Amino acid sequence: MQFELRPFHLSDLSSLVKHANNYNIAKNLSNKFPFPYTQDHGVAFINLALSANPLQIFAIVVNGEVAGSIGVHPQTDFYCKNAEMGYWIAEEYWGQGIVPEAVKLMVNYGFKTFDITRIFARTFDTNFKSQRVLEKVGFTLEAELKETFYKNGTVYDELIYAVRKPINV
Repeated sequence: MQFELRPFHLSDLSSLVKHANNYNIAKNLSNKFPFPYTQDHGVAFINLALSANPLQIFAIVVNGEVAGSIGVHPQTDFYCKNAEMGYWIAEEYWGQGIVPEAVKLMVNYGFKTFDITRIFARTFDTNFKSQRVLEKVGFTLEAELKETFYKNGTVYDELIYAVRKPINV
């Protein structure tokens, strides 16, 4: 399926809220991603996405509307050679190959744009689809931390996947 990654626009608000307001998405993301997802949440997120220079967060656009988001977030202090990746896609596009391709594009962008050598992503132990995406595009499982995530009254294991910067990039 065709898609594009691009900066968010304020005009993306209605499609962002339409696709983000889904418990099946929110349950696998940090509590910074609320459910229900309101217009106010969307405005705040778009402003956040546009605030970094260079950009760290991009819209995943399918059929002309925002259907998800992906970001690479450089870390600080002694983690300064690392960046965390996060992403989501509208449930109607799950399993269509969009996210693995978007992750590849963002890994390339992250290594070319930021002074980093490692990109990592954290998933719930129950989020098998996200684990498969990361494995499919070359991320390696580096750690499994027992009972570190707490969400909606349940404790989960945290899986940390990472990819290292190729020497020639």
